[in-house]
Amino acid sequence: MPIDINCDLGESYDAFITGKDEELIDYVTSINIACGYHAGNHTIMHQTVRSAIRKNVHIGAHPGYPDREGFGRRNMEYNMTEIYDMMVYQMGALQAYVHIEKGTLHHVKPHGALYNQCANDKEKALAVVNAVYDFNPQLILYCLSGSQMEMIAKEKGLQVYEEVFSDRRYNDDGTLVSRQEPNALIQNEAEMLRHVKGILTTNEVLSVQQKKIKVAAQTLCIHGDGLHALDYAKKIAALRRQLQHN
Repeated sequence: MPIDINCDLGESYDAFITGKDEELIDYVTSINIACGYHAGNHTIMHQTVRSAIRKNVHIGAHPGYPDREGFGRRNMEYNMTEIYDMMVYQMGALQAYVHIEKGTLHHVKPHGALYNQCANDKEKALAVVNAVYDFNPQLILYCLSGSQMEMIAKEKGLQVYEEVFSDRRYNDDGTLVSRQEPNALIQNEAEMLRHVKGILTTNEVLSVQQKKIKVAAQTLCIHGDGLHALDYAKKIAALRRQLQHN
């Protein structure tokens, strides 16, 4: 199966979906829609669902911490019940728009700090997995390749897409370099393409310590809020097509 290309969208604070988001949908196969807690709102959610259905891409919920000031990227300490409830609340909000537009919710991908904490925190990961499973066990959970959340989800019986990132650097242990570090993001197009080609052809990434790391991946993420998101998406889509034809 060709690798899925996903993008985080609907993360504007404006009233409506942005033109860049509309164009990004043309170059990916699935999108993760912010559910109002870290970004987005009811209007943006509805418009983004409509665009995804019109352009025939998979729709996913992108729930995060209630942290609009920090864009959901600040670590927060909520207990398992609170995480479970905020997951169900946000998934339910997006599902409502998917339902009235006669679409299908395809997957769930936690956002930001919640996603990263669930990579290594068993309790948080279990809360997220239980919420997705109880909400709809047919949904696919997108999670970091090799993470605790991936293992817990598989044990629970959820289908998992292991995720790698087109615009993030990796540590030797396969974790993402923290966004607090100056070298966390790949800002150079040539480096990004080498990085993505390694993922697509040999299932490897080169860590910041220059170590080759094996990764299992069914989906590749482009961050929709990135400075180069649209250019990267176009180049990745072209590279994916080229490799498929070779």
